[in-house]
Amino acid sequence: MSNELSRRSFLGNTAKIAIGLVAPTWLSTIARADVLRASAGRKIDPEAVLVVLQLSGGNDGLNTVVPYADSRYHQLRPTLGIAEDQALVLAEGLGLHPAMEGMKTLYKEGKVAIINGVGYPKPNRSHFKSMEIWQSASPETNLKYGWLGRHLDILETRSKLNPVFALGLSTDKPRALQADEVSVPCFASLADIQSMVGDPDAERMLRLIQGSGGSEGEAVVRAANKSALDAMVALRDKLKGFTPKETYPADAFGNGFRQISQIIAASPQTRVLYFSAGGFDTHARQVDQHAKLMKGFSDSILAFQREMEALGKADKVMVLVFSEFGRRSYENASGGTDHGAAGPMFLVGKQVKGGLYGPKPDLEKLVDGDVPFSVDFRQVYATALDSWMGGESEKVLGSKFTSLDVLKP
Repeated sequence: MSNELSRRSFLGNTAKIAIGLVAPTWLSTIARADVLRASAGRKIDPEAVLVVLQLSGGNDGLNTVVPYADSRYHQLRPTLGIAEDQALVLAEGLGLHPAMEGMKTLYKEGKVAIINGVGYPKPNRSHFKSMEIWQSASPETNLKYGWLGRHLDILETRSKLNPVFALGLSTDKPRALQADEVSVPCFASLADIQSMVGDPDAERMLRLIQGSGGSEGEAVVRAANKSALDAMVALRDKLKGFTPKETYPADAFGNGFRQISQIIAASPQTRVLYFSAGGFDTHARQVDQHAKLMKGFSDSILAFQREMEALGKADKVMVLVFSEFGRRSYENASGGTDHGAAGPMFLVGKQVKGGLYGPKPDLEKLVDGDVPFSVDFRQVYATALDSWMGGESEKVLGSKFTSLDVLKP
């Protein structure tokens, strides 16, 4: 039964509710999935969790992973360039932004893989278009739904997914989570779960309606809806039993990672979590804005990693970080940078082989003022799909992309 049919059937049953209670479309997935598979000689942990963080707006990769020893970098960025004595030195003439002390700590512990020069052929500098490309994993935009959504659809064909297998912290469902058969619940915050299933009168009314008569098909939908509602009620109740111990920044990064730590602690059924943080479109007055963003990002991911270690979950959680494009190699007249092409991605976790991957940016070989891509972002997705989640990247991505050797055996 398609997700849209489920939605229509359910809304048809509830259209006359005086209180105006409307069930979201995710009330159509049931049961659970077993994702234990072997891939490239690496045994997949059936409890592995992927957290995807989107840096919205186009993060300045050159001032995130800094080629501080390259004189060309300082020529292109006479006021924005980060000096050698400020960069947090990694290796090979590269360093992190000076505000990224937390990330440097994790890098020294071998828990951060930095993949340089990630992008795709014929880059698009439009926020909307490039984000669509990254979230659909389709530069030609000929693949329907999102890359994670397609992965979930494949899992659904094996065994019905738990309704909270994947969750998004977002007011709108990101393209990456859109699927054909699976509908992923998305919330602006965990407080929304309380408001959604926390009204006892509304919940009782919904359960009564689900128990009403109808066709056999409608009965199947009602059973699925009830299972999903039960899962959300259980999640709501379990969330009350865990309070994060770490101190998180009071920004989008801190709020996101704090709530994700709560979900991971309370919901062992959840395997995919997605959220975004904006503010990266730094066309003007970039210095202070970007420093604030890098500090929030870095401090939050350190706090999150420490939280996972305290929970005994560090072996099971990996964070994937991307942005829709990098920035131009040169600064503009407004003290900022404009839309570019390739940039770095991060994989963070205890099972990551820490280090630098991909070539160092060659600022003598720019393409239209941009750092050209050398690693296709779909290679990183293939790594996460095949080697971390036990997926089938060739089916999800539409063709074969070579995984990167960035995870421990």
